[in-house]
Amino acid sequence: MSNLNTKPLVYVPKHKVRFVTAASLFDGHDAAINIMRRILQSSGCEVIHLGHNRSVKEVVDAALHEDAHGIAMSSYQGGHVEYFKYMIDMLRDASAAHIKVFGGGGGVIIPSEIKELHAYGVTRIFSPEDGAKLGLQGMINEIVSACDYDLAALVPSPRGEGLGRGSVINQSAHAKVTPSPLAPLPQGEGNKTYNAPLNAWCSSDFLSASSAASLRS
Repeated sequence: MSNLNTKPLVYVPKHKVRFVTAASLFDGHDAAINIMRRILQSSGCEVIHLGHNRSVKEVVDAALHEDAHGIAMSSYQGGHVEYFKYMIDMLRDASAAHIKVFGGGGGVIIPSEIKELHAYGVTRIFSPEDGAKLGLQGMINEIVSACDYDLAALVPSPRGEGLGRGSVINQSAHAKVTPSPLAPLPQGEGNKTYNAPLNAWCSSDFLSASSAASLRS
């Protein structure tokens, strides 16, 4: 039995980690992503939040311009497969496959679609079951730890070493990181928003197939 008085543990990144967060195109539901980006900030990450109703191009452009380690999206509108796949395509076309993509959509994104997106290159799509098992901070810990690496490794040295800014790097090299110490979640007024439902990334709204096709615009 869990102890309700136990403070959740926070993954403390060893490097400065930066994320771009947003809700996807045609999606006005931003409560969940606002919760997640607040926890990212409280965990020591820098967050560039774009708000809701953001296209793939807007998100990818921001991630490239801001030298982000990762992108965290909420997608409740039903066009998530096309949206996330197009995002992976755009990152690869920009030689930025090192930018990891995370998302959630609760029951809208079904298990078979989660498996399909993982196989396509999305780092992690969180399900309601993941939320129930890990909790909000637990999901954020996984996101932060997966992106806890030094972007300076992408900058070439004067002798030609290194991969160069924007080069595709082997994601498996960063898949396993040495965990930093876990610290208790800081208590304060700002943490009241963390008491949201664990399956906050969930909605019953769907896009028609014709509307989903326009995600690429």
